[in-house]
Amino acid sequence: MQRRFRGPPTAVIVIAVAMVQVVGTVFASARQPDHRPLDALAFALLLLGPAALSLRRRAPLVMLPAAAAAVAAYLALGYAWGPVFLSLALAIVFSAAAGKRWQTWAVAGACGAALVTVSFSRGDEAGLLRAFAGTAWLAILVLLGEGARLRSERVAERRRQREAREQAARDEYRLTLARDIHDVVAHSLSLINVRASVALHLGEKDPEQFRPALEAIKSASKDSLAEIRQLLGVLRDDAPLSPAPPRRLSRIPELADNARRAGLEVTLSLPDPDVAAQLPDAVQEAAYRIVQEALTNVVRHAGARQAAVVLAVEAAGTAPSTGAGLLTVTIDDDGAGAAGVPDGNGVTGMRERAAALGGTLELAPLDPGWRVRAVIPLPDANTPASSRTRVGRP
Repeated sequence: MQRRFRGPPTAVIVIAVAMVQVVGTVFASARQPDHRPLDALAFALLLLGPAALSLRRRAPLVMLPAAAAAVAAYLALGYAWGPVFLSLALAIVFSAAAGKRWQTWAVAGACGAALVTVSFSRGDEAGLLRAFAGTAWLAILVLLGEGARLRSERVAERRRQREAREQAARDEYRLTLARDIHDVVAHSLSLINVRASVALHLGEKDPEQFRPALEAIKSASKDSLAEIRQLLGVLRDDAPLSPAPPRRLSRIPELADNARRAGLEVTLSLPDPDVAAQLPDAVQEAAYRIVQEALTNVVRHAGARQAAVVLAVEAAGTAPSTGAGLLTVTIDDDGAGAAGVPDGNGVTGMRERAAALGGTLELAPLDPGWRVRAVIPLPDANTPASSRTRVGRP
């Protein structure tokens, strides 16, 4: 993370203020012969104020009283006027910027009262005007510090919000990877397990079943290993800037073929290829993963013999509240169903994928069988890209 600029180093401020106060006061004293000549004590007080500024981050509560005491002692001893007030002015600004509001106003008020009191005691009208002007400048210095504090707080709040958004994006990305890995592993291992079981069961009676079973196992394991490498690759230090291309609707027939190799009769209905190709990548990825997980559950748990996969795009205008339309994904089977069975990680993942795009997922019993139906709204083409739901690498 880029380091925030916090102004010049404290040592630079201390040295610069010390040089200005000492050199400036030497020249000012030469033009004020009626004041006490500068001596070792005067130079010590001139350096004490800048030295107090070195505490602006470590001990801001000590900085302002120390600077004020140095200036008050210098003036009380009758030394010449000059830039001795510079360290006090900066101490007031730094103290207010550090949030020491009550102390800053108290010291500034005390300094202003002292100026006015001295001017009244001397009976000098011009001095009285200068005292009121000095008091006004003290208030201005406090307000400058308050403004710097408010700006710093706003910058810190924006930084916190940005970090929170980045963390949320990273969490969402990790969740997406976890869902993808679960879908890939569960789907491929289920097919491998089913085909291996078929081969073992029929191998002795029909040895010709061995070869297609092994080919199906080889194909499923090869595809799943390649996809898992792509998914896990983005977690490495040498990961590409973006993950593998998202799965599209055009690859859903591969899922149906894999399920058929596992002994499930699958019928498939897809939208027109031209219409499907125009759907957003995030929508196509979600639909693909929902079909993948649903077919995996049918093969592993349902004991079904048939399944029907239907994807349809509902055009805009048929449902006014849906913007550009809807994509519906329906998977029906004639198996035992899942009534009374708590949702597992797969079903939770399907729900999260649909919800991430503003859609819903419903599970319903059939007679016989079970239905999984996802409804995903399609974004309007006029919607700015920044306001659309996007799942990807942060």
